[in-house]
Amino acid sequence: MMEPTLEQMQQEVQRLTRLVEVSLAINSTLDLQSLLTVIMDHVAEITGAESAAVMLYNHQTNELRFVAATTTSTVADKLFDLPVPLEGSIAGSILRENRVIALDNVIDDPRHYRQTDDKTGFATRSLIGVPMRYRDQTIGVLQAVNKKTGRWNDQDQHNMVILASQAAVAIQNARLVQQLQKAYNELDQLDKLKNDFIAIASHELRTPLSVILGYATFLKEDAQGDASAHAQAVLNSAMRMRNLIEDMTNLRYIKMGEAELDREHIPLAAIFQSAQNDVESTLTAKGHKFVVDMPDMSLVVVVDRIKLGMALTNLLNNANKFTPSGGVITLGYWRKPTAVWITVEDTGVGIPQDQLERIFEEFHQVEDHMTRRHGGMGLGLAIARALVEAHGGTIWAESDGPGRGSTFYINLPVG
Repeated sequence: MMEPTLEQMQQEVQRLTRLVEVSLAINSTLDLQSLLTVIMDHVAEITGAESAAVMLYNHQTNELRFVAATTTSTVADKLFDLPVPLEGSIAGSILRENRVIALDNVIDDPRHYRQTDDKTGFATRSLIGVPMRYRDQTIGVLQAVNKKTGRWNDQDQHNMVILASQAAVAIQNARLVQQLQKAYNELDQLDKLKNDFIAIASHELRTPLSVILGYATFLKEDAQGDASAHAQAVLNSAMRMRNLIEDMTNLRYIKMGEAELDREHIPLAAIFQSAQNDVESTLTAKGHKFVVDMPDMSLVVVVDRIKLGMALTNLLNNANKFTPSGGVITLGYWRKPTAVWITVEDTGVGIPQDQLERIFEEFHQVEDHMTRRHGGMGLGLAIARALVEAHGGTIWAESDGPGRGSTFYINLPVG
């Protein structure tokens, strides 16, 4: 066996270097159309062909379809998505037989699918085609058309096999990215529809619920005996519905970040008043005494008024839910050198020491879900934490234990 000459070794090094460059180029993008363009350009250049094309197998129609070619733009447009049958075409034979086919003259070959040339006006004289395999599936055919000089040789076949293997993996990866992006877009759209539906539904339900709460409160005050008990049952059910609606409406805020805040300079008293308005009917329905401790009515904070108000409303709803009728709930604040500490204090059932951190987890309930007496989805405190943390603040709870009430603290930085 003759030793390769220096020129042959240099040519082999150049070929391998070119294939490495092609591999890097192919794997530099996950955009399918950009990827196909890169593949076509390199295939035509390395094989010395006038044109190159990729046909992908369509499982639904059981045929090949052109997805890219390096011919002129006019011809490429005509080729795009053009079907090629598996029977009666060279490309179909390559796919079905899973083998390389190299032909220096296709004019008289009975497998040549002439309709492609007729529809595009491009004359195919010679071609080499290679099956593109991904794992155990043949996903398409890579072919080079019309060798510019000479005949197809073993090196052309070897190069095409390597390029087809690289291209198959890259195309499949790009397809997977497209599918993931499509799925993400669909989920995003579904999420938007869900949020829109919840927002509309909650808006439509709030008004009748407020009316129910108001009338049920009047009935309870005026009624005697069984009528009073029935009015109390209506009140309890309406308040549970109100809490569920609030949790569903606010669910989207659990994953929010600082960028989603619309900060403004606003008196803290205004936010307290807004939160009081939101919960007043439910507090009254349970006969609670509500105290607002506001040492300085002029104190201004830089916050998102709606979202901070929402956090306070959730804390107040939580206090209302876990405080037996006739309790005391206090909303107040302390001014610190670089922060404001907002507090919500209640005389309710209290919190076990081992639950003081866990109560802020999503869907967590201190009571067993099968036997618990208090309703809700376990989202209010998780939402409050997300809204406070988006402001750069912290939130925690303190309690002396069951039956001793609890106090929730918000440490809100001020600048």
